[in-house]
Amino acid sequence: MPQTFDVILSGGALVNHDGEGLRDVGVRDGKVAEIGDLSRASAGETIDCRGLHILPGVVDSQVHFREPGLSHKEDLESGSRSAVMGGVTAVFEMPNTSPLTTGEAALADKVARGTGRMHCDFAFWVGGTHENAKDLAALERLPGAAGIKVFMGSSTGSLLVADDDGLADVLAHTRRRAAFHSEDEFRLNERKPLRVEGDPSSHPVWRDVETALRSTQRLLKIAREKGALIHVLHVTTAEEIALLAQHKDLATVEVTPNHLTLDAEAYGRIGTLAQMNPPVRDARHRDALWEGLRQGVVDVIGSDHAPHTLEEKAQPYPKSPSGMTGVQTLVPLLLDAVNAGKLTLARFVDLTSAGPNRIFGMAGKGRVAKGYDADFTVVDLKRRETIRNEWVASRVGWTPFHGMEVTGWPVGTFVRGTKVMWQGELVTPSTGRPVRFQQAL
Repeated sequence: MPQTFDVILSGGALVNHDGEGLRDVGVRDGKVAEIGDLSRASAGETIDCRGLHILPGVVDSQVHFREPGLSHKEDLESGSRSAVMGGVTAVFEMPNTSPLTTGEAALADKVARGTGRMHCDFAFWVGGTHENAKDLAALERLPGAAGIKVFMGSSTGSLLVADDDGLADVLAHTRRRAAFHSEDEFRLNERKPLRVEGDPSSHPVWRDVETALRSTQRLLKIAREKGALIHVLHVTTAEEIALLAQHKDLATVEVTPNHLTLDAEAYGRIGTLAQMNPPVRDARHRDALWEGLRQGVVDVIGSDHAPHTLEEKAQPYPKSPSGMTGVQTLVPLLLDAVNAGKLTLARFVDLTSAGPNRIFGMAGKGRVAKGYDADFTVVDLKRRETIRNEWVASRVGWTPFHGMEVTGWPVGTFVRGTKVMWQGELVTPSTGRPVRFQQAL
């Protein structure tokens, strides 16, 4: 008797933990049920993937979707719509909303807001602070929690943990891997006079290499003393890549497509649209990030999607806010790098699905395997497109990569077996659920 499935993805090149090859994938009840030749099987829907590549669902482990409190820029629905339009099947969202995500009630509120309303699956980082340090071991295990996130710089109020004693207190109470924005707040305050009004190219002068390096050195020292696991977000400097390579037993590393693609030339070309924290730097650092990626120092890619309206961005520097969109352009930018020979497709999968699985311990996500969630990012490696503001589904409607031609494009997004996006169209209403984690089950 022939097998029956809810969905079959037929004839595509599956790229997975065991290599690349032409294989069908059968889905039943939202899970991967069979991998192989399913030409004799039947399904409620068979999707022709000939000429396409089927990848494990892409996970973006650093996004800011601004809800609650700043939903004029973005909300969980619009941000997740941008994610699935770009081939992203799950996101980890950051705690610097209003109110801050620093306690059980705020986390539960976000989970409730996202469930059935977000287009992709999701988890939320909980902010680590001086005030909640003793509660972190419990908070990081709550349903929907991605883990603990700490701002060592670039924040205000209670989310900022700039001092060594505060960091030590946080790391004494975490058991899962905690994530860090690593810039030295003390040096940032000292160097504020170096900002030049109306000149965003002074942004990396103010937030210089030493600001990042000094912070990461302090973080590594305290993490080693406490026996804690850490994840250093959006690394931007050659010096940090060299340092982190010496501490891979405790530290994992994220870089962003923005820092892999842009360099300091962008300030003259697009002005404050290139302004983010840590900053876009000169080509020496961009090249070092690529070398760190090739050498395996980099574990994961996150977009640091952090939207602001064009009106906000139009304010003269330094009144202009830092941050740019990115969740929707993550996949096209990296596929373009694959086609340019900078990245293999296998490494792309490692950075965007296997890597998040390995370092954050997702349950049932991060690879295409029997019994795992049927999350797929389907891509056309040969398709040439121009990234345009009009394509961006984020509420703010712009990208720093407007006008950039890329080769390689996301054509399908499947979340737990549901075809959410296909050929540029949102085809299924929101079905997002919290990501589960092995250390929190």
